[in-house]
Amino acid sequence: MAEPPKVKPKEFFILGLTSAGRPFRPSDWAERLCGVLSCYRPPGRQQSQQHLAYSPYAKPIVMNNVKCVVVDERLRDIEPMAMTFVLNFARDNDLQLLDACLLPDPEQ
Repeated sequence: MAEPPKVKPKEFFILGLTSAGRPFRPSDWAERLCGVLSCYRPPGRQQSQQHLAYSPYAKPIVMNNVKCVVVDERLRDIEPMAMTFVLNFARDNDLQLLDACLLPDPEQ
């Protein structure tokens, strides 16, 4: 019997642009934010002893030459206060939020 398709978690982007379209400073804001959230991991997955490993729930990326953070909404299940912190950070700094557009995985 075939396994049911896996549902991808919902994600959203915090763009490093204010609502007026100006770049957010400091330029390393995305890495700093993800560093603060690096301790939040799925149950049973501990942070490695290596340099810095970001949480799978908050990852810095560059999209169209704009620094962004991709936030997985499962962060709310792990630690609701962390999700509140992330959303307040975006609001307090007037940053744009976008829902992620998830594309299906290519057939293997």
